[in-house]
Amino acid sequence: MPSLDSARRAASPRLSPPPTPLASVAIHGAVASLWLVAFVSSFLLQGIFAWSVGVIYIVYDTLLLAFVAVGTWKLTRPPHIQPTPLAKTRGTVGVIVAAHNEAAVLPITLAALLGQSDPPDEILIADDGSSDGTADLLHIQYGIAPPAPGDLSAASQSYPTLRWLRLPHGGKARALNAALAVVTAETILTVDADTVLDAGAIAAMRDAFRAEPDLVAATGVLTPVCGATIGGRFFAWFQTYEYIRNFLSRFAWMQVNSLLLISGAFAAFRRDAVIAVGGFDPDCLVEDYEMIHRLRRYAVQHNLPCRTRVLGNARARTTAPGTVPAFLRQRSRWFGGFLQTQYWYRDMVGNRRYGWLGLAMLPVKAIDTFQPIYGLAALVLLIFYILTGRFAVVGLVAGLMGGKIAIDLAFQLWSVHLYGRWVGDRRLSHLGYALLAAFAEPFSFQILRHTGASLGWLVFLTGRRSWGKQSRLGLAPDAG
Repeated sequence: MPSLDSARRAASPRLSPPPTPLASVAIHGAVASLWLVAFVSSFLLQGIFAWSVGVIYIVYDTLLLAFVAVGTWKLTRPPHIQPTPLAKTRGTVGVIVAAHNEAAVLPITLAALLGQSDPPDEILIADDGSSDGTADLLHIQYGIAPPAPGDLSAASQSYPTLRWLRLPHGGKARALNAALAVVTAETILTVDADTVLDAGAIAAMRDAFRAEPDLVAATGVLTPVCGATIGGRFFAWFQTYEYIRNFLSRFAWMQVNSLLLISGAFAAFRRDAVIAVGGFDPDCLVEDYEMIHRLRRYAVQHNLPCRTRVLGNARARTTAPGTVPAFLRQRSRWFGGFLQTQYWYRDMVGNRRYGWLGLAMLPVKAIDTFQPIYGLAALVLLIFYILTGRFAVVGLVAGLMGGKIAIDLAFQLWSVHLYGRWVGDRRLSHLGYALLAAFAEPFSFQILRHTGASLGWLVFLTGRRSWGKQSRLGLAPDAG
């Protein structure tokens, strides 16, 4: 798609790198230097400051929790509903489902899309070179005449809004870009083939884009679904609360118009805006996250309004990894893609032209590049102190960790309560399980998260890019 390629070349700092501002160099350099000084001091200082790496990690994480608490405080009040001027037209909505060997879960995903209270105007299966039973499924079960490779099918005989774009295998971003060329709707939703939308999700997205002309991208709220194995239940338990905290964090950043993370598993974009910046980047491991950076950068450079939102009334369930290897693969890819994007868009870090995004959000993300290394280094040093008999330091560390766990317990309970109010679903508000998860997480799930993210540095430095083998144990046929 030459027009997308040329637009991407002009809009992407990966392809047209600008000079790196001094502020960005200083911020990233300070983050790396602070870690080095803190790690070295662990062998030179005494008392609690011997564990400076852990102290910095705990202080930083606590400050982020405080920011989220302040940013989500408005959710404690009853929503103030006032008439919102709507566009004269409803606006058209198209859904792109990029699928590679997803025949096992596509029927569940499509059933949810076809059963919406406000159905989409178009549904396009961007078949990324599937070699499983996807072709037979779309032909036999959905009545779509198979198109030639590279072509778009006619509409389904049974479902007139459903079509099939048959592509050679090239990765998710290329599949999405090919679909952009043939979908005509004003608002485009990207929905992963293992993601099941609640019945009112598309209506919520349509209303949001209709009400706010400056809105260029929005994400729904996702709930993770894992397999029914013991390992799957373990990961579902922890990831459920992780997702709750993460989506509340997105809400907090939205309050200062600095939301960057729009989950591609269930995201909505204004089509014209995405085309203007050249579509999705095939060379990025997290094309959805990178896209928001490019949209923001383009808007500032062209003096255009640009808002992103997370919608509590647009909900979906999505498959999440339920085994250690799958989890580490996912998190290493996510973090590797995050590092890619932070590096490519380094000219925005500390740049006042981007408002709170440049002066707060992106510097925080610069700190996040080293957060897993801080976390693992703190754990390794603590074990080292225990093995070498430095129990005075261990006692001080235990007291500090106890205080942090108490803060985390309180925040966990508060998050679950607030999330239930926000999304209108209190089924996740089992306070006993939430407390247990908050207490156990630092000694189990958090270590896995930091390990996966640290492996992301290897992914970033080696430039590995792949969808990887898909494992869809969470969305069984009876889960729809």
